[in-house]
Amino acid sequence: MAASRPDLFRGRHFRDDIIVLCVRWYLRYPLSYRDLEEMMAERGLTIDHSTIARWVLRYGPVLNQRIRSEMRRPNRSWRVDETYIRVGGAWTYLYRAIDSAGNTIDFLLSPYRDLIAAKSFLQLAIAQAGRIRPRVINVDGHPAYPAVAELKRSCDLGPSCQCRCSPYMNNIVEQDHRFVKKRVVASQWFQSVDGALSTIVGYEAMNIVRKGQIPWLPKTDIVGQIRFVERTFGIAA
Repeated sequence: MAASRPDLFRGRHFRDDIIVLCVRWYLRYPLSYRDLEEMMAERGLTIDHSTIARWVLRYGPVLNQRIRSEMRRPNRSWRVDETYIRVGGAWTYLYRAIDSAGNTIDFLLSPYRDLIAAKSFLQLAIAQAGRIRPRVINVDGHPAYPAVAELKRSCDLGPSCQCRCSPYMNNIVEQDHRFVKKRVVASQWFQSVDGALSTIVGYEAMNIVRKGQIPWLPKTDIVGQIRFVERTFGIAA
């Protein structure tokens, strides 16, 4: 039995499926670690909330990394916006990009909201999109205007790509922020940048699965999403 255990879980005291269940619930629903501690206690399992926190920090980035190759490619109409996240007592900026259909393209946590941060984020999103280049990038203000112009000059973006300022058309990405923000509030913010990054990538990965961005997995197929996450971690049904 121990020999067949995935390397990812070797040395863990609890069963693989229990670990993945806690991680999945925490990333999917606005729960605190202490909420999960109580929920596991109802099932006869004594798991300290700090243990669950370590699991989330370890396996959230793994989930994000492993689903990347499975994601549906975005369309060519992008929406870019940033939202505020409190880390270590200071406000930081979570840059996020989705397409006009609501599909997540990429995200970046930055201590600054400036040209350098905007350019770095757009480069990251372009790399994630692969050969897909946006036809239009919709923003709600600064600082993406000069960043788009610089990326067009460097040929990272096509010369015909437009940067359009329309707060109304960015409502879709502002609504999409809510999934992440609700979980951040439930977690009572973050104490460190590393912890914030490891947790947020897990939130975003679960949001991608929830929205149906895995081509063969509809957003209405909740059981299928559970099985997909389990298989992603090497757990047989």
